Amino acid sequence: MSILITGGAGFIGSHTCVELLQAGYEVVVIDNLSNSHEASLDRVRQITGRDLRFYKADVRDEAMLGRIFTENHIECVIHFAGLKAVGESVRMPLEYYENNLNTTLTLVRAMRAFSVKALVFSSSATVYSSTNAMPLTEDVSRTGDCSNPYGWTKYMQEVMLQDIARADESLSFVLLRYFNPVGAHQSGLIGEDPQGIPNNLMPYISQVAVGRLERLSVFGDDYPTPDGTGVRDYIHVVDLARGHLKAVEYALGHRGCEVFNLGTGRPCSVLEMVRAFSEACGKQIPYVIAPRRPGDLPVVYSNPDKARRMLGFETQKDLKDMCADCWRWQSLNPRGFSE
Repeated sequence: MSILITGGAGFIGSHTCVELLQAGYEVVVIDNLSNSHEASLDRVRQITGRDLRFYKADVRDEAMLGRIFTENHIECVIHFAGLKAVGESVRMPLEYYENNLNTTLTLVRAMRAFSVKALVFSSSATVYSSTNAMPLTEDVSRTGDCSNPYGWTKYMQEVMLQDIARADESLSFVLLRYFNPVGAHQSGLIGEDPQGIPNNLMPYISQVAVGRLERLSVFGDDYPTPDGTGVRDYIHVVDLARGHLKAVEYALGHRGCEVFNLGTGRPCSVLEMVRAFSEACGKQIPYVIAPRRPGDLPVVYSNPDKARRMLGFETQKDLKDMCADCWRWQSLNPRGFSE
C-alpha cells in the first residue's frame, strides 16, 4: 500500500516518511523543494534502510499528479505542501492564497479522478480564534477570525475539505491541527533547516547555540504568565509524525471528516525553553528582551483528549527530549542540509 506525501522533503514531511516506512508502508513523495532539500530524503533512506519514490514537482501540476497516480497504487494522501511563514504571508497574501488554496484544490481533483478516498491534511492551530479560552478543543473552541493570511488559508482549506467530504460520503478526510513542532530525529540525520532567519523559537535558539546567530530576542516579558513570557504547546516532531501514522490508519478505516489537535496539552514558556535548551547544549543562550509582537497571545495550548480517544495517539517525548534531539541535529549539521 502506497502513501503519497506532498511536501514530503520538509521538516515534518521527512519525519513522517520515516515513521511510515518503518511501519511497512510504501512512500511516494512530491515536493518542489522551494523550502526543503532533497538530501533529507536521502537521510530518510539512510535511517530506515528502505527506498521511497520521489517526484520533484509542484502539486499544482495536474499532469504530474496524473502521472503519479497512474504509476503508483496510492491508497491515502498526506498533504503537507504549502507556504507556511506567518510574517511572509502578511507581506505576500496573494501568493499565499493562490498557492495554498490551489494546491489543495488541484490535489483533491486528482484524487477524485483516480478514486483515492483518504486524505490527511496538515492544518494548524492558527485556525482558532484569538478570543478562545484555553485549552483549545476541536469541537468547542471557535475557529476563524484569523490574525494573518497564512491562518486564513488553513481555515479556508479546512472549510473546503469539510464541504467536499460532506457532499461525498465515500471520502475520508482527517484534518490535523498542529501546535508547535520542534526537535529532530534522534539519529541527528534529519531536522528543521529553515531558510534565512528562523521564524520559530527552537530553530532560532539552536542557531544561537551553534554560533550562526548572536542572540535570541524574547518578545515581551510582561505577559500574565508565571515568568512574563509567552506560553505555547510544543510537540516533538517525531511524536507529530507518529500522529500522522495514526491518522492514516484512521482515515483508511473510517468515512467522513474529523478534526484533531496534535499537541501535548502541556504549555511551556519561552524562558523555560531557553533554560531547557541551555541544559541540552551545555552553554548559556544569550537573549535580550524585546517589545511584544502585535498579535501574539499570552498563552496558547491544546486539549489533546480527542486524538487520544479516537486515534489512540499520545505523545511520548518531553521538553528534555525536544531540546536534546534538536541540539544533536544542529550540532552535527551546523549549516543544515546545505553542508
